[in-house]
Amino acid sequence: MLPDVIELRVVTQEDWALWRRLRLSALAEAPHAFVSRLSDWQGEGDREERWRARLAIPGSHNLVAELDGEPVGITSGVPGEGAGVATLISMWVSPQARGRGVADRLIGEVERWALQTRAEVLKLAVTPGNEHAIVLYRRNGFDDAGEPGDLMPDGSGRERVLSKKLR
Repeated sequence: MLPDVIELRVVTQEDWALWRRLRLSALAEAPHAFVSRLSDWQGEGDREERWRARLAIPGSHNLVAELDGEPVGITSGVPGEGAGVATLISMWVSPQARGRGVADRLIGEVERWALQTRAEVLKLAVTPGNEHAIVLYRRNGFDDAGEPGDLMPDGSGRERVLSKKLR
Protein backbone atom coordinates (compact mmCIF):
# COMPACT_ATOMS: atom_id res chain seq x y z
CA MET A 1 0.00 0.00 0.00
CA LEU A 2 1.31 3.42 -0.96
CA PRO A 3 1.69 6.09 1.74
CA ASP A 4 -0.83 8.90 1.87
CA VAL A 5 0.06 11.99 -0.12
CA ILE A 6 -0.64 15.08 1.97
CA GLU A 7 -0.39 18.42 0.26
CA LEU A 8 -0.93 21.81 1.87
CA ARG A 9 -2.11 24.78 -0.11
CA VAL A 10 -2.15 28.42 0.94
CA VAL A 11 -5.56 29.86 0.08
CA THR A 12 -6.64 33.43 -0.55
CA GLN A 13 -9.89 35.33 -0.90
CA GLU A 14 -10.24 33.83 -4.37
CA ASP A 15 -10.59 30.39 -2.76
CA TRP A 16 -13.52 31.49 -0.59
CA ALA A 17 -15.94 28.85 -1.98
CA LEU A 18 -13.58 25.98 -1.12
CA TRP A 19 -12.91 27.44 2.36
CA ARG A 20 -16.67 27.90 2.85
CA ARG A 21 -17.38 24.26 1.95
CA LEU A 22 -14.74 22.94 4.36
CA ARG A 23 -15.57 25.35 7.19
CA LEU A 24 -19.29 24.57 7.01
CA SER A 25 -18.43 20.87 7.01
CA ALA A 26 -16.27 21.42 10.09
CA LEU A 27 -18.99 23.30 11.97
CA ALA A 28 -21.58 20.64 11.06
CA GLU A 29 -19.39 17.62 11.82
CA ALA A 30 -17.75 18.88 15.02
CA PRO A 31 -19.94 21.58 16.59
CA HIS A 32 -18.41 20.81 20.01
CA ALA A 33 -14.96 21.82 18.74
CA PHE A 34 -15.67 25.45 17.87
CA VAL A 35 -16.95 28.58 19.54
CA SER A 36 -18.49 29.58 16.21
CA ARG A 37 -21.72 27.79 15.41
CA LEU A 38 -22.94 26.52 12.07
CA SER A 39 -25.95 28.83 12.36
CA ASP A 40 -23.57 31.82 12.68
CA TRP A 41 -22.29 31.14 9.17
CA GLN A 42 -25.54 30.14 7.47
CA GLY A 43 -28.52 32.22 6.35
CA GLU A 44 -27.64 35.92 6.60
CA GLY A 45 -24.11 34.98 7.72
CA ASP A 46 -23.43 33.00 4.54
CA ARG A 47 -22.28 35.78 2.21
CA GLU A 48 -19.38 35.75 -0.23
CA GLU A 49 -17.98 39.01 1.13
CA ARG A 50 -17.92 37.59 4.67
CA TRP A 51 -16.02 34.49 3.53
CA ARG A 52 -13.59 36.64 1.56
CA ALA A 53 -13.08 38.89 4.59
CA ARG A 54 -12.33 35.84 6.76
CA LEU A 55 -9.55 34.86 4.35
CA ALA A 56 -8.29 38.44 4.20
CA ILE A 57 -7.48 38.86 7.90
CA PRO A 58 -4.35 41.05 7.78
CA GLY A 59 -1.22 38.93 8.11
CA SER A 60 -3.11 35.62 8.04
CA HIS A 61 -1.82 32.33 6.62
CA ASN A 62 -4.82 30.22 5.53
CA LEU A 63 -4.33 26.58 4.60
CA VAL A 64 -6.28 23.77 2.97
CA ALA A 65 -4.93 20.23 3.33
CA GLU A 66 -5.46 17.70 0.58
CA LEU A 67 -5.11 13.97 1.08
CA ASP A 68 -4.54 12.09 -2.15
CA GLY A 69 -5.90 15.12 -4.04
CA GLU A 70 -9.08 15.50 -1.95
CA PRO A 71 -9.57 18.60 0.31
CA VAL A 72 -9.81 17.25 3.87
CA GLY A 73 -8.72 19.94 6.31
CA ILE A 74 -8.23 23.61 7.10
CA THR A 75 -6.50 25.89 9.54
CA SER A 76 -5.17 29.43 9.77
CA GLY A 77 -2.37 31.24 11.45
CA VAL A 78 -3.14 34.82 12.43
CA PRO A 79 -1.18 37.50 14.25
CA GLY A 80 -1.90 37.19 17.96
CA GLU A 81 -2.54 39.78 20.59
CA GLY A 82 0.76 41.36 21.50
CA ALA A 83 4.19 41.41 19.92
CA GLY A 84 5.79 38.06 19.22
CA VAL A 85 2.53 36.08 19.40
CA ALA A 86 0.83 34.14 16.62
CA THR A 87 -2.43 32.20 16.93
CA LEU A 88 -3.61 28.99 15.28
CA ILE A 89 -7.37 29.08 14.55
CA SER A 90 -10.10 27.16 12.69
CA MET A 91 -8.31 23.79 12.81
CA TRP A 92 -10.29 20.86 11.39
CA VAL A 93 -9.61 17.59 9.60
CA SER A 94 -12.42 15.50 8.13
CA PRO A 95 -13.16 12.20 9.89
CA GLN A 96 -11.95 10.05 6.97
CA ALA A 97 -8.54 11.76 7.06
CA ARG A 98 -7.95 11.68 10.82
CA GLY A 99 -5.08 9.62 12.13
CA ARG A 100 -3.15 9.96 8.87
CA GLY A 101 -0.84 12.88 9.70
CA VAL A 102 -2.92 15.68 8.16
CA ALA A 103 -3.39 17.64 11.40
CA ASP A 104 0.30 17.35 12.28
CA ARG A 105 1.24 18.75 8.86
CA LEU A 106 -1.22 21.65 9.22
CA ILE A 107 0.14 22.52 12.67
CA GLY A 108 3.72 22.26 11.41
CA GLU A 109 3.02 24.64 8.54
CA VAL A 110 1.40 27.21 10.84
CA GLU A 111 4.41 26.91 13.14
CA ARG A 112 6.77 27.46 10.18
CA TRP A 113 4.75 30.54 9.16
CA ALA A 114 4.78 31.85 12.75
CA LEU A 115 8.57 31.55 12.89
CA GLN A 116 8.84 33.48 9.61
CA THR A 117 6.77 36.28 11.16
CA ARG A 118 9.25 36.33 14.07
CA ALA A 119 6.67 35.07 16.54
CA GLU A 120 8.11 33.73 19.77
CA VAL A 121 4.94 31.97 20.92
CA LEU A 122 2.18 30.14 19.06
CA LYS A 123 -1.16 30.00 20.88
CA LEU A 124 -4.48 28.28 20.27
CA ALA A 125 -7.75 27.73 22.10
CA VAL A 126 -9.53 24.41 22.61
CA THR A 127 -13.14 24.01 23.67
CA PRO A 128 -13.78 22.26 27.00
CA GLY A 129 -13.90 18.48 26.68
CA ASN A 130 -12.19 18.29 23.28
CA GLU A 131 -9.69 15.72 24.52
CA HIS A 132 -8.71 14.43 21.06
CA ALA A 133 -7.57 17.93 20.09
CA ILE A 134 -5.69 18.38 23.36
CA VAL A 135 -3.79 15.11 22.75
CA LEU A 136 -2.96 16.29 19.21
CA TYR A 137 -1.69 19.65 20.39
CA ARG A 138 0.31 18.20 23.28
CA ARG A 139 1.94 15.76 20.85
CA ASN A 140 2.96 18.84 18.85
CA GLY A 141 4.57 20.55 21.85
CA PHE A 142 1.75 22.71 23.22
CA ASP A 143 1.13 23.14 26.96
CA ASP A 144 -1.38 25.03 29.08
CA ALA A 145 -0.78 28.76 28.70
CA GLY A 146 -2.02 29.56 32.20
CA GLU A 147 -4.53 32.14 31.02
CA PRO A 148 -8.31 32.10 30.68
CA GLY A 149 -9.82 31.56 27.27
CA ASP A 150 -12.93 33.14 25.80
CA LEU A 151 -16.28 32.41 27.37
CA MET A 152 -18.25 29.70 25.56
CA PRO A 153 -21.42 30.96 23.80
CA ASP A 154 -23.69 29.11 26.25
CA GLY A 155 -21.78 30.49 29.24
CA SER A 156 -20.92 26.95 30.41
CA GLY A 157 -17.18 27.49 30.60
CA ARG A 158 -14.16 28.95 28.91
CA GLU A 159 -11.92 27.79 26.13
CA ARG A 160 -8.61 26.27 27.21
CA VAL A 161 -5.61 28.23 25.92
CA LEU A 162 -2.51 26.26 24.94
CA SER A 163 0.82 27.68 23.82
CA LYS A 164 4.15 26.62 22.41
CA LYS A 165 7.41 28.55 22.71
CA LEU A 166 8.96 28.87 19.27
CA ARG A 167 12.26 30.57 20.13
